[in-house]
This record gives sequence, C-alpha cells and structure tokens, in this order.
Amino acid sequence: MSQPAAAAGTQTPSGHTPEPGVPTRRGTELFLLICSAVIITVAIMLVQISREQTISRELFYYGAAFLALFGAAHFAVRRWAPYADPLILPLVSLINGLGLVVLHRLDFEEVTGSPFTGKQIMFATVGVVLFILVLALVKDHRTLARYSFTCGFVGLALLALPGLLPSSISEVNGAKLWINIGGQSIQPGEFAKLLLLIFFASFLVSKRELFTTAGRRFLGVDWPRARDLMPVIVAWLLSIGIVVLEKDLGTSLLFFGIVLVMLYIATERAVWVGLGLSLFGIGCFIAFNLFDHVQGRVNTWLDPMATAGQDPDPGFQLRGGLYGMASGGIFGSGLGGGRPDLTIWAASDFIIAAIGEELGLVGLMALLMVYLLLMMRGLRTALAVRDSFGKLFGGGLAFTVCLQLFVVAGGVTGLIPMTGLTAPFLAYGGSSLLANYILVALLLRISDAARRPQAPSKPKPKQAPIAEAHTELVERPR
Repeated sequence: MSQPAAAAGTQTPSGHTPEPGVPTRRGTELFLLICSAVIITVAIMLVQISREQTISRELFYYGAAFLALFGAAHFAVRRWAPYADPLILPLVSLINGLGLVVLHRLDFEEVTGSPFTGKQIMFATVGVVLFILVLALVKDHRTLARYSFTCGFVGLALLALPGLLPSSISEVNGAKLWINIGGQSIQPGEFAKLLLLIFFASFLVSKRELFTTAGRRFLGVDWPRARDLMPVIVAWLLSIGIVVLEKDLGTSLLFFGIVLVMLYIATERAVWVGLGLSLFGIGCFIAFNLFDHVQGRVNTWLDPMATAGQDPDPGFQLRGGLYGMASGGIFGSGLGGGRPDLTIWAASDFIIAAIGEELGLVGLMALLMVYLLLMMRGLRTALAVRDSFGKLFGGGLAFTVCLQLFVVAGGVTGLIPMTGLTAPFLAYGGSSLLANYILVALLLRISDAARRPQAPSKPKPKQAPIAEAHTELVERPR
C-alpha cells in the first residue's frame, strides 16, 4: 500500500529555527494580516451602518477575534514553516473575511432560521486548527508520496461512501454528496480530492519517463504501456464515474481538469491536453443524451428565461443572480444596499452574484484579482521547489483553486452551465472550508521547502599535487 518517495531535493526537514541573516518575510505577512483585519472590520461596519444606522461595540470584537484567529495561523507558520510565501496566508484571510462580511449581510434578511455567520466562524476556526495541525505534523511534503496508493484508495472510498448510503442521509437537491447525521453534515468528496491529488502526483512522477519513451507509436504519439498507464486511468475513471452517478457534475469536471493539467505538467506534452479535451467533448455529448439532469442544466444555461412561470422553475436561480449583478452595475449598490436575498443559495452557490450586486463590477474584479494573486503564488511555489513530487503536487493544489473558481464564476455569470461547486474560502460551507485550509497548509509546506536556503555542501579535502606530495616509506612485510 505504499511506495518509495519521489525524487528528493536537497531541502532539510521543516520546523527548524531560521538561519540568522536570512530573511523570512514573516513581518510582512503579519502586517498584511493586520491590514486584512482592518479591511474586514470596516466592511462589517459599513453593513451595520447601512442596515441599522448604528455601530455596535461588538463589531470591534469581531475584528479583534478575526485578527487573533489568523494571528495564531501566522505564528504556526513562523514556527513550522518560517520560509513559506508571505502572501498566501494574508490573501486567504482576506477572501475568507470578505465571505464572512457577505454572510453577515445576508443574516439581516433572515434568509434561513439560523444565521450563516456564526456557523461559518466556527468552520473557519476549525479550519485554522486543521491548518496548524498539518503544518506541525507534516514536516516534509515528500513523505506523503510514500502513502500514495493508500491515499488513492481512501480517496475513492470517500467519494463512493455517500452513494452507498440511503438517500435520507446522503441526498441534497438531487445529488448524493453528503453524510447527514444528527443535524450535522459533511461532504467527503472535498477531502477526497486532496488524497487523490497525492496519488496522481506521486504516480505520475514515478512513471513520467514511461509516458514519453515506452510503448508504441500511434498517430504520431508515443503511447505508454497499458500496465504503466492503467492505475491512473482506473483511478481517474472511477473517481469521475462515481461523482457522475451521484449527480455531482462539478466535482467530476474538477477531477477531470486536475488530472489533465497534472499529466501535462509531468510530461510537458500538449498532445495530452488535446486528447483530454477531445475526450471531454465526447463525454459531454454522451452525458447530455443519457442524463436528464444534465439536459436540464444545459437548457437552463442556454435560455434561463424559457422556464419563467413554470413550477418548478429551474432557471429562477440563474436569472436572480444575473438580475442582481446587472442592478449592481459598475460600482454596486453598496454593502447592505442591495437585495441579494432574492437569489436562491446566495450564501453558497451564488455568493459571487451577491458580491457583484453590492460591490459592482469593480468590487468583483478586485476579488478575482485577489484569487489570481493566490493562484500565481501557488504556481510560483510549484516552479521553485526542487523535487519533482513537490512541483507536481504544488501545481495540482494551485490549479485546484483556479479551476474551482473558474467553474463557479463561469456558472454564475452564464459563461458555462451551473455545476454546484462553491467558491473556495468565500462561500458558506464547512467541508469545503476545512479541506481548503488543509490545501493551503500543504501549499505553504511546499513553499517553505522551495524558499528554504540550501544546506552548504561539505568541502572536499584538498589534495596536494603529486609533485608536491610527501614521500612515504612503506615497509614490506616479511
């Protein structure tokens, strides 16, 4: 159930005291976290002023608690990953904080019987605790490669588990993705994607050369041997097949894109991208003709007005989001000045539409720029790390955030059909938030290895030239 670790670089295990004189930029990280806390506190105050025309002292407590929470994360990074990228954690805190602001604003409309903000703060706290535990326990990201097949098996099991359970405790809105017990729910697929990322990264690193040299040549492409390609194909098809049967189109698209990009990174051959996109097109055609729920989503995407007045009305949610963003215009209606509660699932699937309504196109573009910076720093980490497994795993982690945001924003704006994914760190939801904090901790662990100064090589003993060497007398044994 395990295999040897991927090719190792020259990094030393993390968790040691930083070398004197080497900048770690932890002071920059703390300053940016303070700026993030100030921005979030001011935003909550604007919501309070708009809705109640007053400012309560509790708002300052919220800001202090937010800073304390991410301050704990900062000191964990300072202790166990002192050379990690100083921008990743502040960017995550800003996105998470903006999500809390929007959820706090929706609480004024009493969208549900229980407030969103309190639960999301609890999820964020647990997420930061998991973030700290991952940094403390995973001293070297390369050790994860030793358990790649175990991670792949457990990941597939977590994906399949909701589909094996009764619909009464696993089905929500027609998709069997959850495990609901005692009023609490968890989505195992969010954690499965991290485990499958470890498997795919380790396997592709160990078989990278076979993907380009071994096997037969067909249609101008050097195909790997079936026995080398089969494990990743089986895991890929099983993961996609499971989530398709569970009617989770978003996660199936996410897995497809992740494996395709990781295969391209591992082999540096664009032919795999072309082949993958061709297979994706064929799969879309087959799914459209076989599954009614796929046809419904595509038809709603093509013409959301066609179902107006019907009962049920599948296009109501998309129309509400589009109307909200259109009413916001360029600069938005201001925090607390719109009606995002008129859009169904504004706290989760359509939280980007709520932001577009109250912050306008300018605010929405600023949010996307923050996400873009986070993805760029993640990809920069993948490029800088010295071992092959870290490069592929870090690239997969960064692209996971990238693709997930594209699918969410594309669905809300009508660019692509809706898939049911949620915006990372922004939308309401416990499983997604917890899994993404683990993702960021792993990315920072790789970043620490990439930025850590290399240990100086031991100098070789100098040997005198033969002409200058001393003469030694050796007595022949008798």
